[in-house]
Amino acid sequence: MNKQSDRYFMGIALAESKKALPDCLPNPPVGCVLVKSGEIVARGFTRRPGSDHAEASALKEYTGSLRGVSAYVTLEPCSFQGRTPSCAVTLIEKGVAEVFVALRDPDERNNGKGIQMLVNAGISVEENVFAEDVAKFLSPYLAIENHDVVDREKFR
Repeated sequence: MNKQSDRYFMGIALAESKKALPDCLPNPPVGCVLVKSGEIVARGFTRRPGSDHAEASALKEYTGSLRGVSAYVTLEPCSFQGRTPSCAVTLIEKGVAEVFVALRDPDERNNGKGIQMLVNAGISVEENVFAEDVAKFLSPYLAIENHDVVDREKFR
């Protein structure tokens, strides 16, 4: 692929992010697309807390081999298990070939840890893909404290 196609696919992931609102809150609205041979093969976005994150949502949509599949994710895959499994671990276990990330997750539980897990597993990771545009949308949601009560109407 090239920088132009990477920006295109991340733009599609950004569009998926927007579908997550307001149900994903207080989790950030993350989007993911899976690409194989230059074609989008699956899309996903973060669901309600305790449900699938964007990566898991996209992976459930795709039933083929993940050999040669690239994942484009608007926010760094989570490195820890909370209410859901670690997305970084899931991508590793499923055998995704490479991961393109728009933004690092500033949450102290991540902040580069998910990316490092992918790299340590031999998965190619490229950061800051379409970062400026993704940050314009995602930044306000990264400041939300991870608490259970959020005024969802504010984000409709």
